[in-house]
Amino acid sequence: MITIISGTNRPHSNTLKIAKYYQKTLLKKGTDTRLFSLEELPDSLIKTDLYGQRSEAFKPIQEMVTNTEKFLFIIPEYNGSFPGVLKTFVDACEFPASFYNKKACLVGISSGKYGNIRGIDHFAGISSYLHLNVMPLRLHLSSIKLEMNNSEDLFKEDTLKFTNEQMDKFIAF
Repeated sequence: MITIISGTNRPHSNTLKIAKYYQKTLLKKGTDTRLFSLEELPDSLIKTDLYGQRSEAFKPIQEMVTNTEKFLFIIPEYNGSFPGVLKTFVDACEFPASFYNKKACLVGISSGKYGNIRGIDHFAGISSYLHLNVMPLRLHLSSIKLEMNNSEDLFKEDTLKFTNEQMDKFIAF
């Protein structure tokens, strides 16, 4: 099972829109996924689930992570990197079992022109520490508002080519 992580807790984010696009497209390719938005994290996360503690609210999230073999992270740029809530989510998960020797695919998005290159590199470094095997093909979707049509689907020919290639490779990864 692939779990798609929408890497921000910002309501109505472009990150979630892209995560839903990937979910819909992977389903068309015959691959079931589950989508987890960091909006679903418990509000008490930083007080109840760090440093070896576990709340009842986080238990089903931890179970989802434990049962996932492949993660597809959609990661927006926040201040030249990735959102702190994504790091907090990773820190709240059981270490090392949550991500150890599992697989990941990374997609960076930004409203600017670089598609979160630095943030994806930063997250890849953390992934290496966790022994989370990152697929080499990482995408950086820039000017994300211009990449989506009114149906919140990607539509530009070159973007479709690269996202489809990435998804096909991740299915086989």
